[in-house]
Amino acid sequence: MNNRVHQGHVARKRFGQNFLKDQYIIDSIVSAINPRKDQAIIEIGPGLGALTEPVANLVDQLTVIELDRDLAHRLARHPFLQEKLTIYQQDAMTIDFHQLSTHYDKPLRIFGNLPYNISTPLMFHLFLYADVISDMHFMLQKEVVNRLVAAPNSKTYGRLSVMAQYYCQIMPIIEVPPQAFQPAPKVDSAVVRLIPHKTLPWKVNDMTLFSQIVTQAFTQRRKTLRNSLEHHLTTEQLHSLDIDPSLRAENISLEQYAKIANWLSEQRTNIN
Repeated sequence: MNNRVHQGHVARKRFGQNFLKDQYIIDSIVSAINPRKDQAIIEIGPGLGALTEPVANLVDQLTVIELDRDLAHRLARHPFLQEKLTIYQQDAMTIDFHQLSTHYDKPLRIFGNLPYNISTPLMFHLFLYADVISDMHFMLQKEVVNRLVAAPNSKTYGRLSVMAQYYCQIMPIIEVPPQAFQPAPKVDSAVVRLIPHKTLPWKVNDMTLFSQIVTQAFTQRRKTLRNSLEHHLTTEQLHSLDIDPSLRAENISLEQYAKIANWLSEQRTNIN
């Protein structure tokens, strides 16, 4: 028997499908999400409904976003769920979550077992809607969770750490072994809670510029800042911001990246 078949569905490699089957883990995740009837709850990648069913039991209405046409069709015909579900059969990267929040007239609570191959770009997409999201609970590769919470001066600290921590408070809550899935992935997983900041710890004036600076620094993370950011500011200018030009990207805190971006933004404003 093909071990990729689960509940009559063949897991599709191109969608990064691994279906959750461990009931204890499922119950723990639903308990952590703690869905309520009067909330706008969105599931990304419901798959075979391992989380969809227990969450739907606790609410009157649930919106799900599923790219796989067969799985979306399966959910639409589900004997218990079909009355409660609003199904978007499309890529979550194409969803305007501001429109969804306006539709429900309330902030969104988002959860999902995210396919490993799209988890990082999808989180970057969701950060753009942080102002209308109250919280997010995601199953991710454990290595991605480690990067989300990493502090400066560690090898796992990178662009994802800086950008995620700018937008959200991040808490790992459940570790999940490979055997909790069918088929079992080759990596450990973990569930993480992301709560968008109501008040940003450090306000950035130009998010595009901030993102460029962080990306540029970590794209050349082995270089010192004087080299990786040489097209943006000089060694002397870094010194004037109390930032050591001989440090590398992984040594710079979120606050310092914000400081660099805001200083550059002011310089451009003054020139214009």
